[in-house]
Amino acid sequence: MTAAFVAAGLGIIPGIAQAADPVPVAAGVAEAIAEASTSEGFHSPADRTIRTTLPTATDGKAKANAKTAAPTAQAAEAAPAEQAALDAGANPTLAVDVSGTSYTAHGIELTALITSADFALDIVVDWGDGKTDTFTAQGNHELHASHTYDKSGEYQVQVKVTDTANAVQATNGGAFLTPGADFTPHTPTRLLDTRNGTGAAVGKVPGQGSARVKVAGNASVPAGVTAVALNVTVTETIDSGHVTAWPGASYDRPNTSNLNYTAGRSVPNMVIVPVGEDGYVELFNGGWQPVDLIADVTGYFTRASASGYTSMTPARFVDTREGVGTARGKLAARSAFTTGIGGLQGVPQNVTAVALNVTVTEPEGPGHMTAFSGTGPVPTASNLNFVPGQTVANAVIVPVAADGTIKIFNGAWSPTHVVVDVVGYYSPDSKAAFLPFTPFRTLDTREEAYGWPGGRFRAREFITKGFTPEAATGVEAYVLNATVTETRGTGFLSVAPSPYALPAEGEPAAPAGPRPVSSTLNWTTGDTVPNLVQASDGDHGVITFWNQGHEDADLVLDVFGVYQTK
Repeated sequence: MTAAFVAAGLGIIPGIAQAADPVPVAAGVAEAIAEASTSEGFHSPADRTIRTTLPTATDGKAKANAKTAAPTAQAAEAAPAEQAALDAGANPTLAVDVSGTSYTAHGIELTALITSADFALDIVVDWGDGKTDTFTAQGNHELHASHTYDKSGEYQVQVKVTDTANAVQATNGGAFLTPGADFTPHTPTRLLDTRNGTGAAVGKVPGQGSARVKVAGNASVPAGVTAVALNVTVTETIDSGHVTAWPGASYDRPNTSNLNYTAGRSVPNMVIVPVGEDGYVELFNGGWQPVDLIADVTGYFTRASASGYTSMTPARFVDTREGVGTARGKLAARSAFTTGIGGLQGVPQNVTAVALNVTVTEPEGPGHMTAFSGTGPVPTASNLNFVPGQTVANAVIVPVAADGTIKIFNGAWSPTHVVVDVVGYYSPDSKAAFLPFTPFRTLDTREEAYGWPGGRFRAREFITKGFTPEAATGVEAYVLNATVTETRGTGFLSVAPSPYALPAEGEPAAPAGPRPVSSTLNWTTGDTVPNLVQASDGDHGVITFWNQGHEDADLVLDVFGVYQTK
């Protein structure tokens, strides 16, 4: 198979793609988002209310206002002592119970239970970000209000209820921490290498065993980190298996996988995984034989305001076969090229990091590839590994230098071609925060499950899946793991948002739209190949997965989280 086939769609005889039955996953996504976001919130009961007596123009005017307030049946039937207090303008029952929760990455749903005598009330909700909302009420009142923060962080929410007639004010509130988290890029740094004892004792991870990776407080990653971007590599394999990353400790290991491996192969994959409360991530070796594991950090997520995410339709920035983004011709051994990212093809100038899919093809020898900032030395970490003649792709999140550049280093002693596709970027102006949730499988073409009618992922065809439910507004992109297995030929997978909505029940399938030219992962006969996918579902909440090969294969999709602006 020639390199022209790889990641560019060149040399392929166009076929007529016929969509498989649409597979909706909205219900699972909605449930996962709700579960992840409602874990945060606050409640400040009424007995914490702070009452303040307000200055008035004259005491007589305040009393007159109180005495001339509209009478009600409740006030008329009040006990003599209570009525006396009301006449005095004290409104002794004035208090407010405040609670805040969320169903999205940046949103808060506030409930204020106001207890008051039957007087007119002015209510001000201070959201803690410089914005306020005002309301009016009369007597006892249940207020519901919502707000969306522009950035992740902790905000002091305050509800202030003013009874002007009685010159009294009640204030209550609490600290609200957004469920979503922003991204901070990190110079690629090795946190774990079981071959030499980095981050763990020297020695392979046994079959059905785990390695724990210290993240928080390690290599300048701060405490309080909620999730981490790791490049995980399995090597020195003697059998087949898979690796699962999860927070460990008190969390149940999910029935999903982050990367798959076969005997004699070194396989990397980008992983975005929540960090446990103890600051660790756990890597489970799902095979029956021992393996070595490597983990390199490339960034982390915290609830402090930093960089949000913006998704893109995959765009080609580098192709050494064509001279796109760099000089034409293979990247020489032990050398690097610099390419511009910021300010090109819709990527703004002020990006802090970029989400890439890097593909190596036609390598003349074994080696590894490293993507890093356009300034600074070559890090010791690697992003993908390859053997002679292999075409391999891997997702990469890499810091971008102040001048908008990144570098790609060929760590092999032989030249190779390199292809780089940009799928999204992180910047201070991007509003989408990462909301991780318990991973779940949404498709496995090997089974009649997850709404799939059964049957393999047919060659030159596509699978269309509806993702965003009505309840999950503001989703910028999904964090998925795509695995292609049981391959019978050579090919590659493309993932892109669909330009069409899902058809109603009984209607014919919508067309697929243009066939993408970018690749998400590549395979050869007999391969099982995983890759992280950060995919937008476009304007219609639909993602299309293309089998760009000429042979059938099987496709497995696991969902790990969303980027959400709301």
